[in-house]
Amino acid sequence: MNNDLPRKWRTAMLATAVLALAVVALATAARAESVSFGTDWKAEAEHGGYYQALATGIYKKYGLDVTLRQGGPQVNHAQLLAAGILDFNLASNSFAPLNFAQQNIPMVAVAALFQKDPSVLIAHPGAGDDSFEALKGKPIMISGDTRTGSWLFLKQKFGYTDDQIRPYNFSVAPFLADPKAIQQGYLSSEPYTIEKEGVQPVVLLIADAGYASYGSVIQTSLKLAHDKPDLVQRFVDASIEGWYSYLYGDPAPGNALIKKDNPEMNDALIAYGVGKIKEYGIVDSGDAKKDGIGAMTDARWREFYDTMSKAGLYPAGMDYKKAYTLQFVDKKVGMKP
Repeated sequence: MNNDLPRKWRTAMLATAVLALAVVALATAARAESVSFGTDWKAEAEHGGYYQALATGIYKKYGLDVTLRQGGPQVNHAQLLAAGILDFNLASNSFAPLNFAQQNIPMVAVAALFQKDPSVLIAHPGAGDDSFEALKGKPIMISGDTRTGSWLFLKQKFGYTDDQIRPYNFSVAPFLADPKAIQQGYLSSEPYTIEKEGVQPVVLLIADAGYASYGSVIQTSLKLAHDKPDLVQRFVDASIEGWYSYLYGDPAPGNALIKKDNPEMNDALIAYGVGKIKEYGIVDSGDAKKDGIGAMTDARWREFYDTMSKAGLYPAGMDYKKAYTLQFVDKKVGMKP
């Protein structure tokens, strides 16, 4: 500012500038649209990018007032989305959008924040169970959901059979008690618990064997995508920026909100989760390397549908493309030049 101007002029100009900034801030706040978003489980590192976007004001920057609702064992956010109670929800994998399509429910996947589904198989070290091929014919503890999910891929790819299946009660105690045990798991969950008990497990990421399911898939109604594409685009873009900030910036703001929503989370567990997400390229790998986080492709959806159709889960000839749209992704949002 020119210090040669009379003092009262400088004061008036400063007041005008402050007023202009206030008007802009108020206008931005007035434009902020309320958005409800339901995640697929209790708050954890796998939701870090969304919490980061909320905590650091990225959603606000995009004109969004986001209410983030964590999921849990008694919460069905897919139903709440279909009922119009939620604007967006998070599907854990590619099955949910395809299930909507099969049932002609007008919902659509608009982004896949995980290029890899974090589902794993876990075995003991030194037992020779260090590859998917080696597990053929051996007892494996899996849940009912897994039996109609990634297990279908494993049967096709490696010749697993249903007589290998043993019940899984979501506890690692049976695994720890039996040095030959094999079980399902989630990359950042069961391995952490097992390691704390002094065992360094063999962890096999099913995605690295060719399992084409996406993870952390953002879904919305076909109506919202059609009627308010700008709103959907802003939510997708802000979520993507949140993930870049969480993975490559300071994740502390997002972590603080995660721990607030879910007191079961602690710094060590969150750090373990973030480390595994980075180590295995869960978010930033594959198509995301060239098209940005959140990337999806027709080829990838077709591959997953074909695999599950051959397994009898979906009918041949189903219009699987109703499950998703590429309209809001593959735009290199948040990528450094």
